[in-house]
Amino acid sequence: MSFTSRTKDELSKLEFTNMENISELSAIIQSNAVITDKITLITENSSVARRIYTLIKKIFNINSKITIRKGYNYSKKLHYILEINQNVNSVLKTLGIQKEKPDTFIYADDDLVRAYFKGVFIMCGSINDPKTSRYHLEFNLTNNKYAEFISNLLNKYDLNSKVLIRENRYMVYIKEAEKISDFLRLIGAYNAVLYYEDIRIYRDHKNMTNRLNNCEQANVEKTIETANNQLRDIKFLEEKDCFVLLNEKEKEAATYRKKYPEASLVELSEIVSLETGVHISKSGLYHRFRKIKDFADKIRNKK
Repeated sequence: MSFTSRTKDELSKLEFTNMENISELSAIIQSNAVITDKITLITENSSVARRIYTLIKKIFNINSKITIRKGYNYSKKLHYILEINQNVNSVLKTLGIQKEKPDTFIYADDDLVRAYFKGVFIMCGSINDPKTSRYHLEFNLTNNKYAEFISNLLNKYDLNSKVLIRENRYMVYIKEAEKISDFLRLIGAYNAVLYYEDIRIYRDHKNMTNRLNNCEQANVEKTIETANNQLRDIKFLEEKDCFVLLNEKEKEAATYRKKYPEASLVELSEIVSLETGVHISKSGLYHRFRKIKDFADKIRNKK
C-alpha cells in the first residue's frame, strides 16, 4: 500500500463534528464530483468510499448507490462509484457548493478549513513516500479558479503552494518537506506525520553526513596537493644545489615537511612547535613555505 493510501486510510477514520463533516463532504464533492441531475463520485480507495458513504448518510440520511468496477486498460485497481440520485439541489445548497469555490460558511474558521483540506486530500490529493522519492504533495483539480482558491487557502497557513497547468487539469502542489509535514499535521494525519518526519530526519542526516564526508575528502585532497607542491619545490632546490641558500627557519620547515609529507599545515605547525619547543602558527609555517616557493620559482625563471 502506498504512503498516499495509508494516509487516506488514516484520515478516513477520523471523527469530526457535524459542521466539520459538512465542510469535508463539500470539499470531496466540489473537488472531484460530476454533477448533473445526480452527483457522481469515483475513488480507488475503499476506505475513502466508505467515508463518503458514511458522510452522506450522517448528514442527509441518504443511502447513496455504490457500484464497483475494474479499472480500464487492464488495471487491477477497483473503482468505487458513488451516486446521489435524490435531493441533489438541496445537497449542493447545504454543502455550500458553487461553481468556482464554496460559500464562506464552509471554511469560516480553522477547524472547518482543516476538515475542508482533509476532504480535498482524500479525494484528489497524493503525496510521495519520503523514503523513495523527492518531497512532493499535490492536488489534481479540473477547475482553474477552484485550484487558485485552494492554493490561496493553503498559503494562508504559509504552506507555499503553487498552481501548475498539466494538460487540461490544474495541479496545486507543495514541494518543501517541512511544509508538507505541516499540512499533514494540519489535517490531523498524525501517524503519517511521525512516519514522514522519521524518514525526513534520516534523509537529512544522511545527506549532511555525505556532505561532510565530501568536504573532508576535498580537504584531504587539498592537503595532499599542497604538501606535494611543497616537496616538489624543496626537491628542486636540492637538485640545483640551492637549498643551502635558504635561511634557517625555511630549512627547518623544509626538513619537517620531508619528515611528515602527509601532515596538514595545522598538524605540521603543532609537530614543529612540540619538537623544537618554539611555537609556530599555521600562518607562520605557510609564510615560510611561501618564501621557499617564491625562491624556487625565481630559480626556474632564471633558467
